[in-house]
Amino acid sequence: MELLFLGTSAGVPTRGRNVSAVALHPAPQHTSWWLFDCGEGTQHQMLRTPLTPGKLDKIFITHLHGDHIFGLPGLLCSRSMVGGGGPLTIYGPPGIRAFVQMSLTMSGSWTDYPLEIIEVREGVVFDDGDHEVRCVALSHPVVCFGYRVSAHDKPGALDAAALQADGVPPGPLFQRLKQGETLQLDDGRWIDGRQYVNPPVKGKSVAIFGDTAPVDSACILAAEVDVMVHEATLEASLAEKANSRGHSTTLQAATLAHACGAKKLIITHFSSRYRREDFPRLLAECRGVFANTVLAEDLLVVDI
Repeated sequence: MELLFLGTSAGVPTRGRNVSAVALHPAPQHTSWWLFDCGEGTQHQMLRTPLTPGKLDKIFITHLHGDHIFGLPGLLCSRSMVGGGGPLTIYGPPGIRAFVQMSLTMSGSWTDYPLEIIEVREGVVFDDGDHEVRCVALSHPVVCFGYRVSAHDKPGALDAAALQADGVPPGPLFQRLKQGETLQLDDGRWIDGRQYVNPPVKGKSVAIFGDTAPVDSACILAAEVDVMVHEATLEASLAEKANSRGHSTTLQAATLAHACGAKKLIITHFSSRYRREDFPRLLAECRGVFANTVLAEDLLVVDI
């Protein structure tokens, strides 16, 4: 998996940061990519990257605040104008269908590709056999979800060298043994394929939070993920202000990452009050609790 941050500011854009959007390449073999939130100006940010609208096939919206959805109508229309796009599915909270349909209708716009809009609730919202996407409700003034993307485990490889060392010649039997079958060889021996298959390769996972105050369900979303993307709208000393508005602080994000057993924390969604010289201090607050913290910048690429 690979993340590409298109917007890392909270509420309004700043000179150095656009509002919320992050792209995900699910796997190297996937030519398509997914988008999580689509704040105003997201398609402008895409012009600074290799991303193309025609390869976008899934959009996941966390909630309906403007800094997370006002770029959506423009991107949908541009995708029609550039052509070559296949079907597109939008996942989001109740109201996302009305927002998209009204925006297109009132502006006299349309899409020339199949567009499906799915209003989600907690649980698994998508599974194609390679990846599962699950959403969990968060704590915000409007309905808001976080999404967990998990690649399914891959079967372990067959230890061909061990088989040959035990006198089993390469051939059609290898494929059957890889499936865990027990077979009798020409010399009368029985071979249990399960003894020659390496353990499964655990799939990578990422939790992408929407806006949220601290909430008990957060660890359901982020338990032992490889990467946790979480808002850190305000510094630790402003916890009361942040939480009263459905947001979290640097310290609260880091504490959650530690509690959930995440491997890496990426903080984003910073208040426009902060200037470039402030960010080392915000990062230090997180690293005091959770050392493996990265502070997101627009156009940051993170390999998972």
